Amino acid sequence: MDILTWITFSPLLFIPILLLLPENRKNAIRWTAAAGTAVPLALAVYLYGAFDRTLAGINEPGSFQFVVRNPWIESFSIEYYMGIDGLSVTMVLLTALLSFLCIFASFGIDRGLRGYFSLFLLLEVGMMGVFCALDFFLFYLFWEIMLLPMYFLIGVWGGPRKVYAAIKFFLYTLFGSVLMLLCILALYFKGGHTFDMVRLMNGAVESGSIGLFGTALGFGKAIFIGLFIGFAIKVPIFPFHTWLPDAHVEAPTPISVILAGVLLKMGTYGMLRISYPILPEATRWFAPALATFALVNIVYGALCAMAQKDLKKLIAYSSISHMGFVLLGMSSGTVQGMNGAVLQMFNHGTITAMLFLLVGVIYDRAHHREIEGFGGLAGRTPIYATFSALAFFAAIGLPGLSGFISEALVLIGGFRAFPALTILCASGIVLGAAYMLWTYQRIFLGPLNEKYSALPEIDGREIFTLAPLAALAVLLGFYPHPILGMMQSSMSHLVRAVWG
Repeated sequence: MDILTWITFSPLLFIPILLLLPENRKNAIRWTAAAGTAVPLALAVYLYGAFDRTLAGINEPGSFQFVVRNPWIESFSIEYYMGIDGLSVTMVLLTALLSFLCIFASFGIDRGLRGYFSLFLLLEVGMMGVFCALDFFLFYLFWEIMLLPMYFLIGVWGGPRKVYAAIKFFLYTLFGSVLMLLCILALYFKGGHTFDMVRLMNGAVESGSIGLFGTALGFGKAIFIGLFIGFAIKVPIFPFHTWLPDAHVEAPTPISVILAGVLLKMGTYGMLRISYPILPEATRWFAPALATFALVNIVYGALCAMAQKDLKKLIAYSSISHMGFVLLGMSSGTVQGMNGAVLQMFNHGTITAMLFLLVGVIYDRAHHREIEGFGGLAGRTPIYATFSALAFFAAIGLPGLSGFISEALVLIGGFRAFPALTILCASGIVLGAAYMLWTYQRIFLGPLNEKYSALPEIDGREIFTLAPLAALAVLLGFYPHPILGMMQSSMSHLVRAVWG
C-alpha cells in the first residue's frame, strides 16, 4: 500500500461528503470531519511502528522509507516523489495528532461548518505533503496549498481584526514563497534540470557566483540566504515575526494550535530538509549568524511575552522565544544540538498546542483573555488549573517534563559551538519562568474574582483534546526515546554530511 499517498490525500475524500451534508446537520458534519483526520492519524501510528530506526542517512536514496516515485511532468523532470526519514516521520506524527485533536476543539464552532471543516482538511493535506515530498516542485505545491485555507480560516472565522490579520499573514507568507520559488528555479537550472531533492543533495551545486547590487556573492550563499528568508518568515525569526501575534490573536483556537504546533515547524524543517544537505558549505558559513538570530528570538520573544496583557498574545510571543532554541541547536553543528532541535520542534508543538487549547477553554467561558481580569480560578476550576500548571511548567522546561530534555540537549550542543552565545540564550529559560509563573499566579492563585464564582469546570470534550498532549509532556520528560530514537540516526548523518 502506498501509505504516504493515503496519509497525505485521504482527508480529501471526506470533503465532498461534508459539502453534500445539509448545513443544519451539524453533528454529522463534525463527526465526518473527525473521521477525515482519524484516517491519517491511524496511518501515522502504523508508520511510527513500521519505521526502521536503524537506517541512517538523510541525503542518500536508500535512507528514505515508504518511497513512492512516479513520473509526473516529464518534460520538466517533475516527479511525484515522496518518502520519509527520521526527520520527517516525527513531523508527520505531530501533524496527524494535532489535526485530529483540533477537529474536536472545533466542535464549538457553530457557523459555516461545511466550509470550515473542508478548509481544515485541505490544510492538513498541505501540511502532510510538505513533510513527505522529495521533489522540489511537489514540495512547493504543498507549501502553497496551505496558504489559501489558512487565509480563509483566519479571515472568516477569526476575531474582530480577522481581515487585517489574514491579509498580513497572506502577504508575509506569499513574499517568502516567491523568494523560495526563485531559489528553487536557480537550483533547478544549476543542478542539471532536476527538482529531485536527493539528487540535488549529492550534486555539489554551490560553485559559481551571483551578482547582487554590484557585488558578487557565492551561488550557494546567495541561494541559502534566499531560502533562509522564505523559511524565516514561517518560523518566524526576528525581524520577520510581526505577522504571528496578530494571526494568533485573531485566529480561532484550533487554528492557533495548528499555526504554532505545525506551521512554525515548517520553517525549521525546510532548512534541515533542503538548505542544510543541499548547501553544506553555506550552512557552515551561516551558522554563527543563525546562532545570533537564535539569541535575538529567545530574549526578544521572552521580553515581549512578559509585557503582554492578553494571554493568547503572551503565548504567541513565547513561541517566538522557544523556537529560538530550535535555531540554536540547528546552528551548533553537533549531534546533541541537532537532536535537541528536532526534539524541541516536536515538544514545542505539543506544549504550545496545550497552551492555546487552554486559552480557548477560558475564552469560551469568560469571553475575554485579559490576564489581570481573572484571579483565584484554581479554587473554582481545579482540573483546568491542573492542566494549565502542567502546560506552563512544561513550557518553562521543568525537569521531568518534555521541554527540559530538548532544551538541555540544545544547550549542550550549543555550548560546544558558541559558548558565550549559549550562556546568553540560557537567560531565556529564566525569563520564560518569570512570565509563565507570573501569569499563572495572576490567573489561578490568590482570592477568587467573584465575577467568576460560577465559572464552569473544563468538560469532557476539552479534556479529551488536552489529555494526550499532557501524557506526552510527562512521558517524553522521563523517557524521550520514543521520539528521539526516531530521528537520531538521520540527524547524526546530517551532522557528518554538513560538518564532517
